[in-house]
Amino acid sequence: MTSHDEHLHAGHDHGGHQHSMHEGHEGHGGDHSAHDVHGAHGGGVNAMAASATLHCLTGCAIGEIAGLMIGTAIGLSTGWTIVLAVTLAFAFGYALSTLPLLKSGLAVGAAFSVVLAADTLSIATMELVDNLVMALIPGAMEAGLVNVVFWIGMMIALSVAFVAAFPVNRYLLQRGKGHALTHQYHGAAPVQEGVRRFIPSFSSGALAAVIIAFMLGGLSVAVADEMGGGSAPAEQVEMQDH
Repeated sequence: MTSHDEHLHAGHDHGGHQHSMHEGHEGHGGDHSAHDVHGAHGGGVNAMAASATLHCLTGCAIGEIAGLMIGTAIGLSTGWTIVLAVTLAFAFGYALSTLPLLKSGLAVGAAFSVVLAADTLSIATMELVDNLVMALIPGAMEAGLVNVVFWIGMMIALSVAFVAAFPVNRYLLQRGKGHALTHQYHGAAPVQEGVRRFIPSFSSGALAAVIIAFMLGGLSVAVADEMGGGSAPAEQVEMQDH
């Protein structure tokens, strides 16, 4: 027969064993929650991937249009204009992703390092696909800014670039890379002192509205220019007849 002391000792060992197992399980669960937080936040990994892709797309669109405008204004060749546009696309893409990190209190150097690791592959994918599609659309690259072909081509190219970059961002997020690296900073309380309190925040809806308005505005100007250009010769012919 087991003595009372032996029984208590065995029960103590058993309790300690359960306690250590419980602690190990808690630690294991903590690792999982840190790993799965990206997929659970904001409606799932698809929503996060869409938001990340939209941020990159906005920066790419603004940078490319700005580069094309500058290149055209100063008379750069097509090749150098494309180089300028791609460079500005990366610059604006990085800038839009850096702003929330700066607003959360991260130092400039640290914020840029995080964004560099998080966004480079996504932006590179977009730029590669975007320029490839523009090159495949007849006359889109040489059309100029005040041309319907350019804006329709740009809309098609950016749409295809979004579709191409979305799975890239989703893949990175699922593995704790890409925009997953910036997730903890997006959830931090914004700094309410110094110049950081003036840093703007852009929602995905606002970014989508900016892209749509930008594209439609450019297309409207191009259509108006072509309509005006088409009516001028007719007026001149009528004046010559008189």
